[in-house]
Amino acid sequence: MTKIYQRTTARRDLIEHFMYLAENAGLEIADKFLENTEASFNDLASQPMMGMPLITHHPDLVGIRKWHVKDFDNYLIFYLPSSNSISIVRLLHATRDWWGLLGLKY
Repeated sequence: MTKIYQRTTARRDLIEHFMYLAENAGLEIADKFLENTEASFNDLASQPMMGMPLITHHPDLVGIRKWHVKDFDNYLIFYLPSSNSISIVRLLHATRDWWGLLGLKY
């Protein structure tokens, strides 16, 4: 199976989203979010090209793709697939300026 790497920014995003959900929606929802995020990462590892490709100005993000967290469609996973791994770059809420945060073209 393809190896999954989480960049520091993605881990920080995950913790922030968990904390927000725990405080505002309850611990049960926050735990479900973590469970579904892990399941989504595993889905991407098994089918790395299923996310939508994005165009970027940033040379380190060429080939970046976007997918959503299972049952949490407003939480977007940005990742880079390679031949034997995926690198989770960010995990952002859809209402954020993720285009700007990632340096992507509009």
